This record gives sequence, C-alpha cells and structure tokens, in this order.
Amino acid sequence: MGALRGVRGYRPILFVVPQGHNGSGGTIVAWVTDNHPFRFGIQASRATSLSEWTEIARKVEDLGYSTLTMADHFDDHLAIGPALATAAAATSHLRLGTVVFCNDFRHPAMLAKEVATLDLLSEGRIEFGLGAGWMTADYEGTGLTLDRPGVRIERMLESLEICRGLFGSDPVNFEGDHYTITDLTGSPQPVQPGGPPILIGGGGPRMLRLAGRHADIVGINFNLNPGVFSPDLGVDAVPERADQKIAWVKEGASDRWGDLEVQVRIHLAVITDDREGTAAALGPTFGLTVDEALGTPFALVGTAEQIADDLIARRERWGISYVTVGLESLDDFAPVVDLISGR
Repeated sequence: MGALRGVRGYRPILFVVPQGHNGSGGTIVAWVTDNHPFRFGIQASRATSLSEWTEIARKVEDLGYSTLTMADHFDDHLAIGPALATAAAATSHLRLGTVVFCNDFRHPAMLAKEVATLDLLSEGRIEFGLGAGWMTADYEGTGLTLDRPGVRIERMLESLEICRGLFGSDPVNFEGDHYTITDLTGSPQPVQPGGPPILIGGGGPRMLRLAGRHADIVGINFNLNPGVFSPDLGVDAVPERADQKIAWVKEGASDRWGDLEVQVRIHLAVITDDREGTAAALGPTFGLTVDEALGTPFALVGTAEQIADDLIARRERWGISYVTVGLESLDDFAPVVDLISGR
C-alpha cells in the first residue's frame, strides 16, 4: 500500500483494529480512490475459424481483461450476435460488448431481441453499445441511405427508448418520427435487471451530451463526422479537445456524472523503453507534437509503468477508467492490465 503514497487520485484511510487475545491490533492505513476502478477491454472482430475465435476469447479472459468487444460493420468483421454467443460459451466470466451496434442496420424490436438473447445466453455478461452510424463505406456498399447526422441521432434515440422498454416485462407502445411499436412485449427477458448497461460513444457536442444524459458508459472518441478514419483526425486528439469533450459529457450528465463510467478506445498502444523517440516518430503522422502525442487520450506510449502512471493521471483529469485496446496489443498490453486492473 505504501507504493501508492503521493499517487494522484488516492487518499489514505486509517482503520483502528481492536486488540485481540494474542495482543495483536493497532492501526492500518488503506489507500482508496473516489474514482471508478480501472478495467480493460480488447476490441476484436475478425477470425477465420471457430478455434481461432474461441482461442481469442479465452486468452482475453485468461490475461485478465474485463471485456471482449466488437464493432459493427459490413467489411470482413464477424457478425456480432453469433460471435459474442460463441465467445460467451467459451468463457466463464468475461464480459462481452458492442462498440457499437449501428442503429441503422436493424429495427429496434429485432435489436432488443438480439441483445436480450445475448444477455440470456451469456448469463448476464453483455454491455450494449449503440451508435447512430458513421462509416460512409457501410452505407455506400449496401445502398442504405446515409441521412444527415441529426436524423440518424434522433432515430438512434427512439431506438434506445424502445429497446429499454422491451427489456422490461410490460407491453411497449411507442409512436415516434421513425418507429412505431404497438403492444409488443420483449422476449426473451435479459438476465441483467432492466437490461444490459448502455454504452454510447461520440466525439462531438451533441452525441457526448446525449451520452451523458442516457448512457451508463460513455465512450470518448474522435469526431467521426467525416465518415472515415484517417490521420486528419489528429487535430481532434489533442488533450485540450478531450477537456472539451468531457465538459460536454458533464453538461449532459448533470448530477449523473459521478455514476458514469468513461471509456476510451486506444488506437495506438506501444510498449517501449524509448517513449520520447517513439512519440517523436509517430506524432507528426497525425499532426501532433511530442507532448500532444504523449498526452492524447487515444494513444499510450512507454513502459508498462509509464503507461500505468499516464492512465492514473488521465483518470483524474478526464474520469477515464475503462480502457480498450486492439487485438494486436493483447499480449504486449497485459503487463499494464496486471499493474492496475481494479485499482
């Protein structure tokens, strides 16, 4: 416990232990934090066989990660429902999440059924991430209409309200601008009361305010309005922009802020002894200085110990406690997970 002395975000609590019959007793200092404990996820959406996918899920669990999450796209990603059900069957306590379901790909009644079925089959281990859709290629390749962001967001909010209703036991009636539901009872019922925790992510003011108002887990991301992921997004990654993003979440959350879990997807995780040199080499690709590259919430560079310190500092500054890295970082990032999971 002494190793935590002076670490930001921790405070000492003094416990008095009564004297026992053998003369033992005295005082114990415990270090506690008011922040959410750290947990870590792996984002993985690709595999070429059953054995490869189940091996991935089991390894994620064995290495101490909290969650295996999947994206929702029409490229070479596995379909979320069958893949997460398979991962659930291959593991015992690993949580399973969507980052995120694209609302435009499914009617909310079917989406609610799929999520509730996954929660049932995983015995209550699902985290339900929902988004309004953003990747231009998904719409161009399928002929789906890519409506302006405001329409997609309104449609997603209607879908979220319907899903939450269908996670309950009463019949749902809903009439909105995009969906109508009449006397429909959700089936099956999810294991988690009220349904799985909701994750909503975003990078712009409207989505982040809405996430603060409606979600249990808020994902901080780049502003993806351009519809593609590219180095041009680097300008949206500087620490000062993250300050603004968290401010938007807090505006939406109001007195809910302390209850929210804040999540971030780390797009670049490099375990190295040459922290400064690596940042200097990689930063210019995204238009970032060395300090900006080391300070952005979307990248982690350094030794496991340096990264652990960075994460503790970021949790104090931005409230980020739920950190997701890509499958390519599964092994290299495991020492960081060992250092601070649950702390």
